[in-house]
Amino acid sequence: MGGIGAVAEPLVVIALLIGGTWINRDFEPGRRRRPHDVRRISGDGMARYRDVEEDAEPRSTSPSLLVTQEPKWRTRTLGAWGVRKEVTTPNTRQFKGYFLSRLLERFPFLVECWYWALIYWVYQLGRAATAVWIVEGTIFAARKHAIQVIAVEERIHIFWELPMQQFFMQNQFIMTWINRTYSFIHIPGSIAFLIWLFYYTNTRNHADEHQSDKSVGGVKGSPAGPRLYESRRRTMAFCNLLAFVIFTAWPCMPPRLLSADTSDDNAGKLARSYGFVDTVHGPGGEGSIWTDNRFTNKFAAMPSLHFGYSLLIGLTIATIPLNPAHPSTSSFMLPFFNQSHPSLAPKITLPSWRRMTCIAVGTFYPSLILLAIIATANHFLLDAVAGSMVCGVAWWGNDVLLNLLVMEDWFLWVVRIHKPERVVVEVDEEDFFGKGVLRH
Repeated sequence: MGGIGAVAEPLVVIALLIGGTWINRDFEPGRRRRPHDVRRISGDGMARYRDVEEDAEPRSTSPSLLVTQEPKWRTRTLGAWGVRKEVTTPNTRQFKGYFLSRLLERFPFLVECWYWALIYWVYQLGRAATAVWIVEGTIFAARKHAIQVIAVEERIHIFWELPMQQFFMQNQFIMTWINRTYSFIHIPGSIAFLIWLFYYTNTRNHADEHQSDKSVGGVKGSPAGPRLYESRRRTMAFCNLLAFVIFTAWPCMPPRLLSADTSDDNAGKLARSYGFVDTVHGPGGEGSIWTDNRFTNKFAAMPSLHFGYSLLIGLTIATIPLNPAHPSTSSFMLPFFNQSHPSLAPKITLPSWRRMTCIAVGTFYPSLILLAIIATANHFLLDAVAGSMVCGVAWWGNDVLLNLLVMEDWFLWVVRIHKPERVVVEVDEEDFFGKGVLRH
């Protein structure tokens, strides 16, 4: 199983990325925008905005002409904690007619593949470096911190990891699937989520285009638009950064490694006394190539990014803005009340089945991951709490990563590539409707 998994797991990730690139391809790259293409793509009190990134004129096929037509510089705004500063960076639109730029315009998800690979490998290389630098003192510190976590959980009466693991280990079939969930869902599941979210908020949306088969505002996807996707992608990257800082400064041994401690001191005896079982890597386990390689930092239990990512995914799905054309609620009358005057019968109003489905999926996924990380003894409950806090901080402060666009501009200028992007401009409702662009 391990030999097959070493080949199959990377192939699954590659297949997801290739499939996501094909599904999210642009059917009309370089299309010309017309006034009636601008649509209202948010509602229910949300900001009204429109996409203005695309050229007002057809794209030139001559890169040399584009160089003379486009300004060489653009202005970016750096900002953090209320401080703003404008800087000048290269304007890569001068390379819009180049082959690689047109390729990215045709397959915009290639940019997301690049982002994912960059975020993942920077994070993994950081973990690999810390794994190589681990010394005996780090091991003792990680064990000490794990025992401290247990002491805190005992003090607040949430040290439930042992009984939970023992309960599920009574059924080997269930335990096998829990092991597989822990080993194989995290990375493919996160990539599949990003593919779906990009498709729902970008590819299916096309709220700024003319759709002959749709009425004005009748978009297919989420009215949230591309900004929601970009925010979630940045949140995941920020989660990685925060988690790396925490587990590097405060290494913590996962419960499963406490039983493997061979030291003869009191702390070692205490660690072994808890009786945690490494179900993933033990006999009958389902280890993953992502967790079994020698460059994995085994003392990165706090915080749990397994749970942090799953919580981010679950909250996004549960709260995803739905198509305003679909009803947000459904009502039905209670039977046997006011049969002579049905209109006066009491009603029960519930969320629509679409919203209920989103809530159900958004609740189930993080719950499943939480069960997996606890039952396999890979994390403590407080690791999950820390993971949710990291998720919350990253969700709140992910805009700080927009400052990296300055570096990206210079990098793209060096490689002569223009990245397709959508610049959103907010407008007042009166201005938006007053120009008559939304008339049927």
